[in-house]
Amino acid sequence: MPQKTSRPSLKILLAAPRGFCAGVDRAIQIVELALKKYGAPIYVRHEIVHNRYVVDSLKAKGAIFVEELDEIPESDAPVIFSAHGVPKSVPDSARRRNMFFLDATCPLVSKVHVEAERHHALGRQILLIGHAGHPEVIGTMGQLPDGSVELIETVQDARSVQFNADAEVAYITQTTLSVDDTEEIVKILKERFPDISQPHKEDICYATTNRQAAVKAIANACDLMIVVGAKNSSNSMRLVEVAKKAGSKRSILVQRANDLPWASLSEVKTVGITAGASAPEVLVDEIIQAFSENWDIEVETVLTARENIAFNLPRELREMTAE
Repeated sequence: MPQKTSRPSLKILLAAPRGFCAGVDRAIQIVELALKKYGAPIYVRHEIVHNRYVVDSLKAKGAIFVEELDEIPESDAPVIFSAHGVPKSVPDSARRRNMFFLDATCPLVSKVHVEAERHHALGRQILLIGHAGHPEVIGTMGQLPDGSVELIETVQDARSVQFNADAEVAYITQTTLSVDDTEEIVKILKERFPDISQPHKEDICYATTNRQAAVKAIANACDLMIVVGAKNSSNSMRLVEVAKKAGSKRSILVQRANDLPWASLSEVKTVGITAGASAPEVLVDEIIQAFSENWDIEVETVLTARENIAFNLPRELREMTAE
């Protein structure tokens, strides 16, 4: 942290909406309610959401995080699947072991899974726009037999992918992509495959779209855009990219206030702050508090959309919320 000397003025623009989306909120609630109902430990396959603060908080309450089911000993303890979704092989494996599991997959990711299965049943060649290795992409591709889905990561992929002339083609997308980058890829696919089947409603989720729009609204006015999130959070990384393209002089990703490059911030006059969909508001508050210790700050919230979406909990936990 910088040493206290003079106290220059600093304008902070808070992008809104920011932070937790309905899918993340639901996933965290599933873990917390499961701990309350069944007691510790419970197991969670993969990080429930991509945020170290959230994961560590749940660990402290009794959640044990694993990457694969074979890391879990024989136990009656519940296992929870993360918000990113899982291949069909995972619940199949859990059933073979008679595991009790709860699925915290975001309903908007589940929607993409259903689309993939529908296209496959109709005999279509499926293109998935997304990032290789991301858990959501692994989960979506894992809904269907190997080779049923072709991954499209870039404009170049969209230009080079080949199918038989008589093939029926469809595309689906990861829910946390850059809206603008995806639009460019889709445009190319539609030019190359005029009859391509597309989602009835855009696959990129409302929260990703809203948070990117909120960043665009303030980026041009900012000397620095701070995105609170994790490096393995796709939607957080996209916010950094969107801010740069939208005119922010500098755009960085941090997990906590301690990650900020304080020594290089002395000339900053206006800072924008947003948070990825898996980052809790307490981390935004922490950063604002850190700035207030060395600057006279003025905080302005710039609201570009209101969100009131909530998703149902798994049946096994619904009665908990009525107590």
